[in-house]
Amino acid sequence: MAPINGLDHPWLHLTGLVLAVTGVAATLAAQLHMGTSWRVGVDHDERTPLVTTGAFALVRNPVFTAMAATSTGLAAMVPNPITLAATVVLIVALQVQVRAIEEPYLARVHGRAYLEYAARVGRFVPGLGRRTPPHAT
Repeated sequence: MAPINGLDHPWLHLTGLVLAVTGVAATLAAQLHMGTSWRVGVDHDERTPLVTTGAFALVRNPVFTAMAATSTGLAAMVPNPITLAATVVLIVALQVQVRAIEEPYLARVHGRAYLEYAARVGRFVPGLGRRTPPHAT
């Protein structure tokens, strides 16, 4: 497929390469940092520790943030309608997964500890998407 003219520049391809490689490395690092808490999907019977250190001290979903960075980098390397659409679809899917499945599960399993963490730490970007702090009881 032909590239989008306004986005087809060597400097953007190189920037995309750096972003994609960094995103893959950050995805792996965040997954490894989760240790035994790493999983694919949600197992409602599983109880794992809440990870709030390392990259998780900056954003609540560093694996997903890194995956979005990887996809954005790939789209910059090969800027065509398909790669751009795939990145948008990924970002929307991550938003739905986190808001509808991950966050309710973590709030149910970890209760106040998760709610306080979510009030301090952004969802995908530092400082953005923080939840309202729980009221003192």
